[in-house]
Amino acid sequence: MDNVMLARSLFGSSMAFHIIFATMGVGLPFMIVIAEIAYQVKKDKDYAVMAKRWTKCQAILLGVGIPSGTLVGVMLSLLWPGFMEIVGQVIALPFQVEIWAFFLEALFMSIYVYAADRLPGALRIVSVAFVALGASASAVLITDAHAWMNTPQGFRIENGQIFDVNPWKAALNPSLPTTASHVLISAYMTGAFAVVTVAAAKILNRKRSERERQYHRKGLMLSLIIGGAMSLITALSGHSTAQMLHHYQPEKLAAAEGLFETQAYAPLAIGGVTDKENRTIRGAIEIPWALSVLAGNRFDTVVRGLNDFPEEEWPPLFIHTLFNLMVGIGMLLLAAAAGTILYRLVGKRDYPRWLLQALLLAGPLSLIGIETGWIFSCTGRQPWTIYHIQTTVEAATKSQNLGTLFVLFIGLYVFLLIVTGLVLRYYFNRHPVTPDMLEVRYG
Repeated sequence: MDNVMLARSLFGSSMAFHIIFATMGVGLPFMIVIAEIAYQVKKDKDYAVMAKRWTKCQAILLGVGIPSGTLVGVMLSLLWPGFMEIVGQVIALPFQVEIWAFFLEALFMSIYVYAADRLPGALRIVSVAFVALGASASAVLITDAHAWMNTPQGFRIENGQIFDVNPWKAALNPSLPTTASHVLISAYMTGAFAVVTVAAAKILNRKRSERERQYHRKGLMLSLIIGGAMSLITALSGHSTAQMLHHYQPEKLAAAEGLFETQAYAPLAIGGVTDKENRTIRGAIEIPWALSVLAGNRFDTVVRGLNDFPEEEWPPLFIHTLFNLMVGIGMLLLAAAAGTILYRLVGKRDYPRWLLQALLLAGPLSLIGIETGWIFSCTGRQPWTIYHIQTTVEAATKSQNLGTLFVLFIGLYVFLLIVTGLVLRYYFNRHPVTPDMLEVRYG
């Protein structure tokens, strides 16, 4: 494995680890806000208990998410010095503002954790809403740098020198609205489906009392509603994403759909395998004209194919599979949420065990969808680190012995995942929900 591939593998594994905690760090506070609002509207203390317990989980995850995020920042500097040379001059603004977003989140997290039971209802919602706002703002600001890598602007480069830097123009780059909204909505979706998995597991446990199972049924329904709604919005946002790619990264859209020939009335390819040698896609189900509609709102929109671009600038063609996996998971989760809600509300029946067992997969699948989406987004930009400005080879470090670091950090990430799981299990086993339901005194 060459040095560039090792650098990509090490950074990619670090991001894959951190994105779990970053995503949950955005999605879980959103669910806490929803639970708080439900409590104030329904005056059902079970929702206050949910908010309290989810906050404890958020605190544990934050304890791993903060250092792993710091580690990713350090790796950016160590592994991609060529990239950081440009970033430091052009797109440093969102990183600087993100510090204040984190400060907002940490401050109101402290207020909510230590003073929630002393605050009136409106201020309880305000305090936790600022926690969610800070977490979401952090995600948007960090995502801004990623969006800029796809649609760089706000500077001019000549002979390797940076001129005419406009930080605000760089920060407000064309793909920011689409990319940031997709990241936020998918994080909210993942937070909800993580709760679905836990609630389903608790209901399946026959040792739980009926009172406790009733509590978890409420949590399951609440998270299914939020998860289903966010899944639907994520699916609808795919339209704006396709249009953004059509205008700014046409070769990425073409690779995602296995489209080689530029054409109007372009079909949408579902499944199948991209055949680079024969420049076609094999085994796909094609929906006529659908890709043209997604790209330009017209059946006759001309979508550029890969043959219009030099082959050395093609993204890896396996991103078609990643794209299909990401979309497929989203559709499956949407169907699962909608089907379960209808079964419960229309059928007026309790959840059958087979359905609860299926819902155990909701959280893991949503996280796989998040990971797949990030891999698709970053890999689909290759061979560029900064699109049409700097290649990945130019950005990477020339230092050797990255293989040793790769093995050490993979071991560290596996260890931290196991420890985090054990800590969560230990804490909530030692602090069951029944005493919380008896002790809560929120007003």
